[in-house]
Amino acid sequence: MLNIISIWSNYIFMIMCAIYAISCFTVFLPSSPERQVKRMNRQEFFMFVFHFICYVVLFCKTLDVRVIALYFMQAVFFKLLIFIYGHLYADSSRIMMNHTCFLLLIGFVMLTRLSFDQAVKQFMIVVCCSLGALVVPFIVKKAYWLKRLRWVYGIGGLLLLSTVFIIGTTKNGSTNWISYGSFALQPSEFVKIAFVFFIAAMLDSKADFRRVLITTVFAACHVMVLILEKDLGGALLYFVVYVFMCYAATGRLVYLVGGFAGGAVAARLAYHLFSHVRVRFAAWRDPWSIIESRGYQITQSLFAIGTGGWFGMGLTQGRPEDIPVVSSDFIFAAIAEELGVFFAICLIMIYLGVFIHFLKIALDVEERFYKLVAYGFSICFILQVFLTIGGVTKFIPSTGVTLPLISYGGSSAASTLIIFAIMQGVFMIAYQEDEENE
Repeated sequence: MLNIISIWSNYIFMIMCAIYAISCFTVFLPSSPERQVKRMNRQEFFMFVFHFICYVVLFCKTLDVRVIALYFMQAVFFKLLIFIYGHLYADSSRIMMNHTCFLLLIGFVMLTRLSFDQAVKQFMIVVCCSLGALVVPFIVKKAYWLKRLRWVYGIGGLLLLSTVFIIGTTKNGSTNWISYGSFALQPSEFVKIAFVFFIAAMLDSKADFRRVLITTVFAACHVMVLILEKDLGGALLYFVVYVFMCYAATGRLVYLVGGFAGGAVAARLAYHLFSHVRVRFAAWRDPWSIIESRGYQITQSLFAIGTGGWFGMGLTQGRPEDIPVVSSDFIFAAIAEELGVFFAICLIMIYLGVFIHFLKIALDVEERFYKLVAYGFSICFILQVFLTIGGVTKFIPSTGVTLPLISYGGSSAASTLIIFAIMQGVFMIAYQEDEENE
């Protein structure tokens, strides 16, 4: 009976997620305010129905009352969060709020399926960070002096990154964590926020060769620290964000081409200098020949995606636990296995909808500093999605980057929530500028 409920519920999930994904793009079409409100209400309705049905299936599988309790706490919290945001910031982006909640709800469903304890821990972190991030849009909107702190962002971020060499611990081969008892923090997740602010502040007033050179030196120092930590995914993320932001600030194609040419040379050197780079490359190139060792993780991921097919095996009906580190780096494979490739494609469309919304904010805001900030976070967000899904599907070598708002990881969830809150603040600045122009 449970198998039938789980499988048939997948078709409901696919229909709702498809409608939600399509609405991510139709909201940009010209329409009346009343029609836009109806679209936002429909999105909210679909995500809460999805959340409810998923937890019904999970309860039927486990018969654990704690699952029901966790569901009610999540439903109440997200309803309150949407209500508070709507009343505290009347001119905020409701579609961004919907996307934030929906992605988090998908993450909580999958984490509850994989590990109830991890789901509870992640929920507690999200609650604390969401409440703390409520003040971020206000600060962004009112604190016009943020662009003057360029050296605070640059030097402070570099020092925070370097703390792992003194008090850091090694996890999954990378020395990029600070741990104290059960508490663990990944500084690079938060420094990437300061990194974007640093580049935007440096290239705000002028972007001549001297300023670009100084900014490049500091950006290169950030990347080198991450490489020494063996956090190659983070190093790649920082590098690409800098190259695109430099191109956006200067408009000179030579920086974009030169940046990627330099990146290609650096990747070649990293392959020869670092054994763990060669290990990941070998696992990506031909995982089947080393399936019992280094290729085990990626092959299990591909098996899971292939087993799920278009429509999925049904929530709780797959074997995602066979994939190492499935709750963080490879959670997309678990989603594809149990909810289906069609659902996974709709999820990618939602991420693209968020990216387009971020870019639209960057285009709409007139202040150059905030324009660069919005553009930087747009690239940072979509690149993180690409690196995660690309690694899971063997499109690129695995980088150990998490899927935003869905993967297990307190540092990743906290930093992404702060980024979304910053984007809300920039959205409100653009809205205020538009009203003043009218």
